[in-house]
Amino acid sequence: MSGPTPSSGSPEVHVPELTLSADTVCWFIAKFREFDVKDAPTEQDPGSNASDDNMASVLEDQPDDPVVEEIDSAIASMSVDQQADLVALMWLGRDGNSLADWASARAEAARARGGHPKQAASYLLGEPMVSDYLEEGLSIFGLSCEGVESV
Repeated sequence: MSGPTPSSGSPEVHVPELTLSADTVCWFIAKFREFDVKDAPTEQDPGSNASDDNMASVLEDQPDDPVVEEIDSAIASMSVDQQADLVALMWLGRDGNSLADWASARAEAARARGGHPKQAASYLLGEPMVSDYLEEGLSIFGLSCEGVESV
């Protein structure tokens, strides 16, 4: 997918092509936000039904968290190039880069992740504010999640 060319009064900048659609990145942003709102478990071994506890356990970070499983599964189903693009997009947004930095960020992400989906998923899940960084990375490409249906 090739996004619009940014217009900032400066010479025209070529917008590199992403192997991920903006919709896919927006899905990840929504999922990472679901994960980010989780809190430490308040009761290590709850004996009651979740509905009896007003469903508080869905907001707790559990070892078998379905959001984590969804993210892991989605990243595992991606190609190596798509995984590298997702990581590089996060780096682009995190480090205050520009499109001129994309090629080096992309190459480093491909090298660092090495095609291990579990490693890419764990890395992204461990990055504080990953959803904000992905959103910023998209905006550098001139794209946004505005108008994209939520999860």
